[in-house]
Amino acid sequence: MPKLCVFRNTALTITLCCNAAVMLQAQSFRVHIPKDARPLQSGGERAAEPAPLDGRLLLLLSNDLGDEPRMQINDTPASQNIFGLTLNGARPGSEVTVDDSAAGYPHLHLSELPPGKYMVQAVLNLYETFHMGDGRTLKLAPDRGEGQHWNLAPGNLYSKPFPISIGANGKPVRDVDVTLTEVIPPITPIADSEFIRRLRIQSPLLTKFWGRPVYLSATVLVPAGFDQHPEARFPLMLFEDHFNDGFAEFRTTPPDPTLKPDYSERFHLAGYNRIQQQEAYKFYQTWIAKDFPRFLVVKIQTANPFYDDSYAVDSANLGPYGEAIETELLPMVEKQFHAIGQGWARFLYGGSTGGWEAMAAQVFYPDHYNGAFIACPDPVDFHAYTNIDLYRDANAYFTSGANKQIEQPSMRDYLGHTTITQRGVNQYEAALGDHGRSGEQYDIWQAVFSPIGPDGYPARIFDKQTGAIDPIVAKYWHDHYDLNAKLQREWPQLQPKLDGKLHVYVGSEDTYMLNDAVYLLQDFLDTANPPAHAEIAYGPRAEHCWNGDPKLPNAYSRLHYETMYVSKIMQRIQQTAPKGADLTSWRY
Repeated sequence: MPKLCVFRNTALTITLCCNAAVMLQAQSFRVHIPKDARPLQSGGERAAEPAPLDGRLLLLLSNDLGDEPRMQINDTPASQNIFGLTLNGARPGSEVTVDDSAAGYPHLHLSELPPGKYMVQAVLNLYETFHMGDGRTLKLAPDRGEGQHWNLAPGNLYSKPFPISIGANGKPVRDVDVTLTEVIPPITPIADSEFIRRLRIQSPLLTKFWGRPVYLSATVLVPAGFDQHPEARFPLMLFEDHFNDGFAEFRTTPPDPTLKPDYSERFHLAGYNRIQQQEAYKFYQTWIAKDFPRFLVVKIQTANPFYDDSYAVDSANLGPYGEAIETELLPMVEKQFHAIGQGWARFLYGGSTGGWEAMAAQVFYPDHYNGAFIACPDPVDFHAYTNIDLYRDANAYFTSGANKQIEQPSMRDYLGHTTITQRGVNQYEAALGDHGRSGEQYDIWQAVFSPIGPDGYPARIFDKQTGAIDPIVAKYWHDHYDLNAKLQREWPQLQPKLDGKLHVYVGSEDTYMLNDAVYLLQDFLDTANPPAHAEIAYGPRAEHCWNGDPKLPNAYSRLHYETMYVSKIMQRIQQTAPKGADLTSWRY
């Protein structure tokens, strides 16, 4: 093995060298922190004066010269290169060397980059110090209104991209200077409109947990005639989703005739942007039609330092988001926007993360809602955590053959081809942040479902480097957040409250193999005693995120969440509303 020797190691500059054979291929970059750099303070505001900075320094190199490298990093085969390291107390005016010590994706090390022309850019995703209510001190990237996107987060520092050539004449690049001259600006608040309104409250429960003010928000789509009918009281549909402060699928004006058509790689459709505008305008026309039921659609914003969404449950690492939503935010929404405010008149729907949340809210708070429409949910049974059995497998990245380990996929395309492996997607997250701070999918599952680890951050469900699964943490997941296990464990108590309320939809070729967990859920619900009277349906050959429409492909049906379950919801209301319930004031 190459022998590593550290010849310079301070809080600001880390340079690793290898033996001579490896050094010939090494690349290194010097990232300069500006003299006037200011850290983040509580609430995401920048400090008034320069001071040492904490955060994740990300060096980005792209051989696609068409856009900034910071806009080209993702977990798909098209992703460009990212190399990350954590800074603790980096002084303004200092420099940081990024070399093979940085965690990389898709190449593990800078020295593995193939020769060629690249655009170079650096981003410093700033952390704040959180003094938690239980006494822990954590360094995390707060959400600053952008939904936990490090490349767009206000206050983050970045450099202007510039070109370089790597491997020209067989020589590596050494000590390339990159300067963080730019600051991502604040986000301009969105004004309310006739149909889209917003509400923001401080949560006492979450404020106590995080040791600082924490806010919850809701974006509400109000029905036609809302302001003209103050006496009306409306059913409420909670649309569980990722961070979203608007309704892009709702458009009050006809499609833009000058819009240049794009191409959707996901759906293999030309002009998908035009399709989206067309469907959004159709939704508006349906929404205001005289015979369409009047109800409220609510999207909640619960972005946090680990992800763009809280998963709507109480968690050791994220805090009591479930209780805060149910007892603080939704009562305020219902009061301000004239909801009926009773369980028979509340429903849930959503897909993917929102699908899991819809099911979890219905299961954890069974009396609060009258039905959940659960599309392509994140794993509802951890025997099928995507394609990992957390209870029986020893490793998340490989299965063992007779003579070798077999690498496991994490994502597949619509033809079943692997687009990234389990090891690859976690390599991507490891480059973005250590201690579960990537802001990405596996790290938020870990943050929501795990106990607090020995270091104060979420306990690891598996080792990011080796894939080795921790059975003790897996047992905690099983006992607290495995939804199928909870149903089986508590069915005699839950069945009367969930009878006929669960509607689950998933494609048989789900991109993330989420259909496997639904198969296990169906095995239980089909044989449950007393019966569940649940609905489970599969979209043949459908990828992520099939939502139960057998007539339209995902490209269209994903734009129809607010209308596609309405007939079933109205039927459920008629069947279950208590005597004397308000079934008329909202049918104007």
